[in-house]
Amino acid sequence: MPSVGRRSRRDRVAKQAITITAAAVDRVKYLLAQRSEPAVGLRIGVKARGCSGYSYNVEYADKKMQFDEEIQADGATVFIDPAAVMFLIGSEMDYVESKFETGFTFKNPNEKGRCGCGESFTV
Repeated sequence: MPSVGRRSRRDRVAKQAITITAAAVDRVKYLLAQRSEPAVGLRIGVKARGCSGYSYNVEYADKKMQFDEEIQADGATVFIDPAAVMFLIGSEMDYVESKFETGFTFKNPNEKGRCGCGESFTV
């Protein structure tokens, strides 16, 4: 007899590595619609660079690569490079337009610090 309160493996819902705000979803859709060459989504990665050690990298994804984490949000597709997943778990991807910055931003609970210009971070 199964234990009360325990869910089977197939009943569990997979939690997404990141959340994507409505503004970011709208921007992803806009960018994909404006591109002359077909793309299936955007890919997020983390590169070793900058004065704090790492920076976020967002680029067009022509196809899903093996082991990419796929995030679907209201019709927008974002892939996470498998090497970046451990840096991004629990993050929120947003899109901001202001006097001081325009672009995708990340609220990342794994960050331990940022450089003065905000271009790179450390974990």
